[in-house]
Amino acid sequence: MTVNVFMPAGETIGGKLQSQPGSIHRILVVEEAEDIRQLNAEVLVDAGYHVDAAEDGLAAWAALQLHRYDLLLTDQFLPKVSGVQLLKKLHTARMTLPVIMATDILPTWEFALHPFLQAVTMLRRPYTIEKLVGLVKSVLLTTGGIQTEMASPSNRQSHTASVGLRL
Repeated sequence: MTVNVFMPAGETIGGKLQSQPGSIHRILVVEEAEDIRQLNAEVLVDAGYHVDAAEDGLAAWAALQLHRYDLLLTDQFLPKVSGVQLLKKLHTARMTLPVIMATDILPTWEFALHPFLQAVTMLRRPYTIEKLVGLVKSVLLTTGGIQTEMASPSNRQSHTASVGLRL
């Protein structure tokens, strides 16, 4: 499988990364810094996941509307739509998705204002590759790989997970 990179305009370009056969879980990696986005995607592909990548929150939102994901790995500080704004959009759309926010500054005031954000798993920077893969595996194991679903308002479903974001 190819890592898809979602550009700000919503266009998709195929990457060169190949996931291992038998990939089960699909992960969306959202990161402005190209080197970190590429490294995270490569590490997760090597761990056997299907990975799509977006360079900003707007491109991530477009990807979330087009595809089902088992996990969202995002930074807080993104152009166009921040990580917290992206989570608010998910909440408003009643999309359920386990979330890992990898950031160097925790948005504690946003979490205090919006209790539904408190279920987000935090990954403090700097982090190791082992920590990233271990946390992804742990969240997916705990949540059962709940997938997000975009549906018409009358058909939207909500899932609850012990770790992740209940939207």
